[in-house]
Amino acid sequence: MNVAILGASHKPSRFAYKAFHMLKEYKHSVYLVSPSLKELEGHPVVSRLTEIVAPIDTLTMYVGAAISTPLLNDILALKPRRVIFNPGSENPEIEKLLQAAGVQVQHACTLVLLRSDEF
Repeated sequence: MNVAILGASHKPSRFAYKAFHMLKEYKHSVYLVSPSLKELEGHPVVSRLTEIVAPIDTLTMYVGAAISTPLLNDILALKPRRVIFNPGSENPEIEKLLQAAGVQVQHACTLVLLRSDEF
């Protein structure tokens, strides 16, 4: 499964960093998005969602509404099947528009979903 992480981080204490490692552990193809990183442990990082050329099954969000709201068009253009809003990344405005576009919206923790075989 192709999974994009919006808000990738190089800090081991951050949940986006933990999700990167756990997604790889579970054999998912991971696409990292962060305007402040070029690579993470040898893995390429793009600065914008529009730079991802592979079809994305799941977009997992690790940014708050102040960052994600201006990215609405990029998120819609990515055409993910599902968007996971991890705790702290909720954005009711975007969630409604995603649902209207037929995208599954899930309020959950990516780490918990993976460990409980619900991903």
